[in-house]
Amino acid sequence: MSELFRLSGAVRRDPAVDAWFWGSVDGLRLAAKPWFDLMRSGGGDVCELLHDGRPTACVVDVAFGYVDAFRGHANVGFYNGAALSDPARLLQGTGKRMRHVKLRPGTALDADALAELIAAAYEDAERRRNSAR
Repeated sequence: MSELFRLSGAVRRDPAVDAWFWGSVDGLRLAAKPWFDLMRSGGGDVCELLHDGRPTACVVDVAFGYVDAFRGHANVGFYNGAALSDPARLLQGTGKRMRHVKLRPGTALDADALAELIAAAYEDAERRRNSAR
């Protein structure tokens, strides 16, 4: 079992997260919003906060996903992404734990596969949190 990445201060709905999406005319932030909304809908125990300046989703206090926007792309990231099954090969990154999916304007994306990764990341965080009790 991997180590838990816990964040204090996560709440059910953080106004700072909504402000991140709507506080800029950046289309890449808005492109990431549906994916963060999907993270939010994972279950009744999903909480959120801004961590390192990016919207982050947690199972209570165990971080499982985030979104961020850059100059030419947006990321949908997973804190324990290296442990996720990724048959569509969407995940990028070489870190010990974290992986991300890049959203690029004009580039096709397997939306179903990304939705499955989000669901798997939520379930993984929930399982790891429960087994750590």
